[in-house]
Amino acid sequence: MTAAGGPARPASGPSASGSTATPGSTATPGSGSASGSATAHGSTAKSGSTAAMESLYPFLYAGGGNLDAVMAEVRASTVAKTAEIAALRREVCARDAARLRACAGDMAGRLAAGGRLLTFGNGGSSTDAQEMATLFLHPGDGRRALPSFCLSNDTAVVTALCNDIGVDVVFSRQIAAFGRPADIAVALSTSGNSENLLRGLAEAGRRGMLTVGIAGYEGGKMAELEGLDYLFVAPSASVHRIQEAQTTIYHVLWELTLAALGEGG
Repeated sequence: MTAAGGPARPASGPSASGSTATPGSTATPGSGSASGSATAHGSTAKSGSTAAMESLYPFLYAGGGNLDAVMAEVRASTVAKTAEIAALRREVCARDAARLRACAGDMAGRLAAGGRLLTFGNGGSSTDAQEMATLFLHPGDGRRALPSFCLSNDTAVVTALCNDIGVDVVFSRQIAAFGRPADIAVALSTSGNSENLLRGLAEAGRRGMLTVGIAGYEGGKMAELEGLDYLFVAPSASVHRIQEAQTTIYHVLWELTLAALGEGG
């Protein structure tokens, strides 16, 4: 998940030009020219990351406002975001309910035949991939654990492939080594455009695996990928809302798969 970063740390030590910030001021990060010199005594320059945070949470940067007004804005912002994700989840479920059930049935068939679930994603999506694998591997409530693992979990393998060959093959090489026809490959992405995910899905398809993509926006390049068995899209331009909706998608797939296997509890 990409999130706007917090305020940049004040520059310390000599700048590129050898000058230092005047006492009580903050130097503009990465600067050393006259245009990037220290600001006036007692003031600070607004970094790009601070501006990004302010655009998301303006009430935190209003300055001088009373606490009741700030809390009212916080509540209004929270309510608005909750309504937005609830509406997005309803839209996804209304549009894809039948396909989610069909996909879960196919996943259950693969798992019943000895197949395994392989999940993968980049950055924040890799943590969603890890959670999805964990749901199947540790279902709780006395239900049967199902074989699954996330392809970003083995740091040695991931860094070796990135260093020796390139990040684009980090998932496809693992699928080529481990993938079997009965297995399931699930790729998670907010944009749907990551080349290493596309290559991973393509390799899985060549090996006869069940292929599932979970994306945002309008599906990106995943929507153009030939042979993809299922694609579920959270149609939003907000990375935050996309990933929240994707969480619902893979939890529903997990619950429906367990139910199809008679493990629904």
